[in-house]
Amino acid sequence: MANPSGTGTIWNLPNYAGDLFTADSTNAPILSAIGGLTGGVQTENFEFPTDSQYSLPEATQPEITEIASLTAPEAEEIERGQNTNVTQIFHEKVSISYVKESNRGRMSGLNTAGQQNNVQSTEKDWQIARKLEKISRDIEYTIINGKYQKSTSPSVANKTRGLLALCAGEGGTTIAAGSKQLTKSNMQALFKAMYDAGALFSNLIIWVNSFQKQIITDIYAYAPTDRNVAGTNIKQIETDFGNVGISLNRFMPQDTVLAAEMSVMAPVFQPVPQKGNFFYEELAKAGASEEGQIFGQFGLDHGPAFMHGSITGLTTK
Repeated sequence: MANPSGTGTIWNLPNYAGDLFTADSTNAPILSAIGGLTGGVQTENFEFPTDSQYSLPEATQPEITEIASLTAPEAEEIERGQNTNVTQIFHEKVSISYVKESNRGRMSGLNTAGQQNNVQSTEKDWQIARKLEKISRDIEYTIINGKYQKSTSPSVANKTRGLLALCAGEGGTTIAAGSKQLTKSNMQALFKAMYDAGALFSNLIIWVNSFQKQIITDIYAYAPTDRNVAGTNIKQIETDFGNVGISLNRFMPQDTVLAAEMSVMAPVFQPVPQKGNFFYEELAKAGASEEGQIFGQFGLDHGPAFMHGSITGLTTK
């Protein structure tokens, strides 16, 4: 169904009876796992550090004679570097006419005696709650699929880097499946590559959508001990490098597997002074309606790229 734009009226926002449902996902599992809209850290700069790294020389066996030890070796310092991400704006508006708010009893659709408006609160409060759901959905999508862009002028938007772009970038780990089906060999290759790159496997979660979740269950399934119960649902894999959780996420591309180290991730918020972050405020009156806006700035602190990994380009047939 197409959502109306502009101010909500009795004509474009009719009232109905019956329980309210949506087929759209209202869950944001990664955002919830790292602190939600109320956890995380705060920044006063739209650009913030995600990690600072250094590299040691390749390990070798020294061969130093007694004579050589009488003279100090040449100095060699360890250089540090820094990686960053940015916060980006999430902005929604709510506008409800006075006439709409005063016609809660006018019902559309099937008219049956005793029916009640399925919005128990005011229309404005209900719309605000739905806009917060939309923001959470947009943030969850961005955490996974966000493409990085750093603002260089008022007309260029900041866009926070998501996990899949991080895995595909410098220092990340990604395996191109070449439009083939996910296999145990793919999974083992991913885990090995991540371990070799330096991943901790401290709280590693595999995030997948419905198709790859069923494939993973088929790959790792074993016969249950209770012969009166059929079926399997693999939620954790024990690997050579540590235990790995398996979680569903509707915002994951169906052709992709994402391995995210949750222990190094955090949401970053950039509050407006005296207002906070993701706040609702009334807008100036221009007529017989209530208008307000929700404003917030969010960025993903994803930690070092080598902590995460992905398999992309899997078949979904």
